[in-house]
Order: sequence, then structure tokens, then C-alpha cells
Amino acid sequence: MKNLLLTFLFLCVTFLTKGQNQSSLEDIVITSENKKTQVSIQGNGELHLNVSPKNVAKYKAAGKVSYKDFGAKGDGKTDDIDAIAATHAFANVHGLSVKANEGATYYISGKERTAVIRTETDFGTAAFIIDDTEVQNRNASVFMVSSALKPFKLESITSLKRNQPKLEVSLPSTCLITVTNANVKQYIRFGLNQNNGSSQTDIFAVDKNGNVDMKAPIIWNFDQITEITALPIDETPLKITGGRFTTIANKAESKYTYYSRNIAIRRSNVLLEGLEHRIKGEEDHGAPYGGFINIGDCAYVTVKNTLLTGHKTYSTIGAAGKPVSMGTYDLSVNRAVNVSFVNCTQTNDINDNTYWGILGSNFCKNLLYDQCILSRFDAHQGVANATIRNSTLGHMGINAIGSGTFLVENSTIRGRSIVNLRSDYGSTWQGELVIRNCVFVPAGGKPISADLISGSYSGQHDFGYICYMPEKITIENLRIDDSQHPENYHGPAIFANFNPQMKDSSYQEKFPYVKTKEVVLKNATTASGKPLRISDNPFMFREVKITKDK
Repeated sequence: MKNLLLTFLFLCVTFLTKGQNQSSLEDIVITSENKKTQVSIQGNGELHLNVSPKNVAKYKAAGKVSYKDFGAKGDGKTDDIDAIAATHAFANVHGLSVKANEGATYYISGKERTAVIRTETDFGTAAFIIDDTEVQNRNASVFMVSSALKPFKLESITSLKRNQPKLEVSLPSTCLITVTNANVKQYIRFGLNQNNGSSQTDIFAVDKNGNVDMKAPIIWNFDQITEITALPIDETPLKITGGRFTTIANKAESKYTYYSRNIAIRRSNVLLEGLEHRIKGEEDHGAPYGGFINIGDCAYVTVKNTLLTGHKTYSTIGAAGKPVSMGTYDLSVNRAVNVSFVNCTQTNDINDNTYWGILGSNFCKNLLYDQCILSRFDAHQGVANATIRNSTLGHMGINAIGSGTFLVENSTIRGRSIVNLRSDYGSTWQGELVIRNCVFVPAGGKPISADLISGSYSGQHDFGYICYMPEKITIENLRIDDSQHPENYHGPAIFANFNPQMKDSSYQEKFPYVKTKEVVLKNATTASGKPLRISDNPFMFREVKITKDK
């Protein structure tokens, strides 16, 4: 009778979990019949896990489970993804931690199966081989860090204003709000990867009384809202540690069919620490990757003491019908707030341009690099507030558009400029740029004419918003290592030539660019001995006030 009752409770919990999870990632039936503990696959591919009552009691008393407990071989040859997924499903139901077995090597085939992580997980020193040579569903993550909390609609909110401090709502707890107006298009991309833009989007945190976290404010006016959802933020931190992951790269055709065979983080308040990711088997072609660590629709996530790998750069034909290099990432952050990368490095040379830059992001707020040695920082469709400190950036440097304050301090930048304002999104930054206590090595020491701030803006393309240059730029204690300069070098320029056609007042911008008002210079030195200049296009920047603060 006791066993029957336990079985009934298991089934109730399991079916409840399945009913709540609309994505059916955790489509696993768990029972506790008086039989041996085992994982089985039904004809429809559904995973069944039976855990004997004796083992249920044992695992609950221990407070943790391992992959071996549910049949994982860890021999590097047997496909262990079903056992891994079942282990996490059982742990999620009972609130148990998961510990990988020391010395094990888990082989994960291209089978469509996602392990959902909702409890503390220690991958330890175990190795994981993710084989992408034959994948059933390239969009299916290998691991999904998920919340048991569910989003809900906010039907009462019909409009929003930029920097609005409060929403007239009462919430169960602090929530992450995502808002969209599908009738307004922004980030209308220009160039080889041109497109028709994305729906107006914002994401921000609100406490239970409706107060907006003004450290990550609302950045757009929403005259109309087509969708607005609130996702409760988990108050308890979730820690995921260790793991030696190796991706055997796909051999697919080189086109924009991104692979998401990754660790996807879709829960707030997460620490991912001590992970290593390597890549092998890359050839002269392959489809790009959307980030092995893929963070989205969440807040307060830290990736710490982690070793990553840049992906080989492949090219394809872009939207404009011309060849284009494809972005391919080991780190990806989308619609996320307060995401930090601390003491993160990569296995390949950050100055090797045969590998694509390691991070791509969209619709984010408060991104941080601290003590990182990585090939690139990049914000495509906008970041509100970003900080890079105590870090070294490689050949792709810093690329961004957005708003708020962009702070670069105590860092070495080895890109073609210190900050490149992405021209495909209007070279826009509505706010301030601060560069403090930094070293700039233009193009990693190659002989180029150095520009501190680069970008391009013709004034003839509608990006879906007004485009700005940083209103104020502060450059303090900057050392420019331009010793390997080309012949006829006139010294580094603060601004690149953003529009070579704008030579005089006869040039008319259909969509006017809001230029920088002031540049504050304090102790900027060059290895060449040549002083800083305003630009190769002094007319365009003729009204910029240069203040030399001694």
C-alpha cells in the first residue's frame, strides 16, 4: 500500500511538471514501482524512469544523486544523454543536487534530448563529449538551466515611457518584465547582413510593488504594447560548477543555420563557475554556433573562472547577395539584465583572426567583463550600460551600440580601435563613454593609422531610431602603443572618418546624426610621440569641444 501511494505521488508530481512546461523539454515519466531502478525509452521517444522505493529513500537521505545512479556508463563511448536527463529530472522533483562521477567521460550523441537543470549541479572533473556530427535537432540545447517559476501576462499595462520609475501593478515578487511592440521596427540592419529590423523590445526588473530597477531603466517609449510578460525572479541562487566539455564540431553547410547544442541559462540568479569548453574537428566548412553558454530571458547571472574556445570563422552569402563572414559564438547573451563574466579566458589566441570573436549579445542591460582575456566584446542590438575592467580584448576588440554609460578601465585593447560603434546598427551610443587607465595597441601592433572611436554613418538609412554619438567622452591615463605605425602617419585620431562624403555643409543627412558635444582628455600619451588629432574628417567634428584636463 505504501509503495502504491508513493507511486501515485510520483506520477502526480511528474504529470504536474509536464503540464507546466510548455516546451516539453522535461517530457519524462517517473515512477516508483517495486522494481529495479532503470531508464527506458518508449516507442514515441518518451523517457521513463523507475526508481525503486529503497533507492528513493537512499537518494533523499543523501541529498544528492549521480549520473551513474541512473545508468550512465561514463566510458566515453556509450550515449549517456538519457541517463543524464533522467538524473536531473529526478533531482528536480525532489530538490536534490547532482554530482557527476569523478573520472567519467560522458558521450552525448546528436539525439534530441535536453537535460533540464533546476538544482545545484557539480560537473566536477568529469568530461563531456558532445558529438555534433549527426544532430537530430540543432536547436535543442544539451542542458537547460530552468526555473520552476512561470511567466504570466500583464494585461493592464498598455504603454510605457522611457525612464518610467514605476508600473501600476502588484506582483507576487520581483519580476523580469519583457515588453514588445510588434508595430514598431528598430535595429533595421544596414550592410551585407541587412534586414527589416526587430520588434521594439525592452527588458527590465520590477519589484513586487511595481518599482523599476533604475540601474537598468526602461530605454524606449512604448506608445503601444503588443505583448508584455512578467517572469518571477528566483530568490535562491543556483550554482553550477566544473565540467570539461568538448564539442566535436558539425560538418554542415556554411550558412546561417545556427547550432544551439549548448548550456542554455533561462533562470535568474545563477552562478556558473569552473567550466571548460573546447572544440575539435573543425574543417574548412561548417554551420555557426549560437553560444555554448547561451544566456537569455533572465537576470543576475555570473560566469566565473571559465575557459572557452573561439570558433573557426566560415563565410556564406549574406542578405545583400555578397560573401560575408558568419558570426559564431561560444558566449551568447540575449534579453538579459545584470550578466557578468569574471576571470574568463579562451583556449585559442585572442589575436588570431581565423577565429571569430567569442561573445555576441542583443537587448541586454548591465553587461560586465572583469579580469577577462577574450577576443571580443560585442553588443549587436543594443546594450544599456556596459563595463570592461581589468581585462584584455583581442583582435575584434570592443563593438557596441546602445545607451547609458560604457566604462572601459584598467584594460588593454588590441582591436582596430578602442571602441567600434557598429555601423550596421547606426554607430549609435546615447550616453557617455569613459576610457580610464588603459593601454591601446592598434590592431594588435600591425601598422595601421589608429582611431580611438570608430564607426560609420551616412545619414541616409533609417535604423528605426535617432542615432547618437556618445554625448561626452572622457579619456584619462591612456597609453597608445602606436610604435608600429605606417609611413605618412599623422598620429592617432579620436574619431575615425565616420562619413568621408561629409566634407562641408552642402552634405545633407536624411536622418541626422547627433554628434559628440565634449571630449575630456587627461594624460593621453603615444609611443610614436605624435599627438592625438580630432579626425581625418575635421569638418564633421568641428563643433566637438576638446577639454584638456591637466
